[in-house]
Amino acid sequence: MENGPPPELPVGLTDPSHLSPAETLALIEAQRRVVARSLYVDPALILGAWGLAWLVGGGAGYLAADGWLAAGVPIWLAGVISGVLFAAATLVSFGEQARRGRGVAGPSRRVAAVYGWSWLLAFAGVFALNLALEQRGLPTHLVPLLWTGTSLLAVGLLYLAGGMLWGSRLQYGLGLWVLATGAGSVAAGFPGNFAVLSLAGGGGFLVAAAVARARDWHSERAA
Repeated sequence: MENGPPPELPVGLTDPSHLSPAETLALIEAQRRVVARSLYVDPALILGAWGLAWLVGGGAGYLAADGWLAAGVPIWLAGVISGVLFAAATLVSFGEQARRGRGVAGPSRRVAAVYGWSWLLAFAGVFALNLALEQRGLPTHLVPLLWTGTSLLAVGLLYLAGGMLWGSRLQYGLGLWVLATGAGSVAAGFPGNFAVLSLAGGGGFLVAAAVARARDWHSERAA
């Protein structure tokens, strides 16, 4: 019985048997880049989302608490703005991680999953601690300082841990900056703590996002 015609390859693919060694290497490299892009987590996108949330949310909190917006915007609206922005940044972060996790298995996936759960557990601990202190009679004027200070402490430590896990100097340096921002927010008092959160915290994340984007750009040019 005669053999039929060879099956057609999908559009965009070339039959490797008809390629020269150089063309085969080029095809392998192209496929490697496709896989790398599918597994890539965009740090600039995540850092930029959090930088915007901190900059605008913290700024709204400062202006509302300081009375600058009292005539037109109630304090509760500043809280809504902050909540929406932080929720959006959280969705961006988890969306990027989930997209990457679909193509990863083994120890790397387990480490990423444990690290992701660490954020949830850390902030559950922050909420439990802060609410307990409020119920124990913490002075009202210290409550805003407690929440910004402990939240920034948790974020800074988690970024330090992430920097150590993945050997990222950018992430580790950002963790140090966030810890310094947390200390500065408490030292600034209320409502200055919101200004520190906005300018130093949000600004630091946006600078880190710009650095990450520049690194990606240089890596693409080098490739």
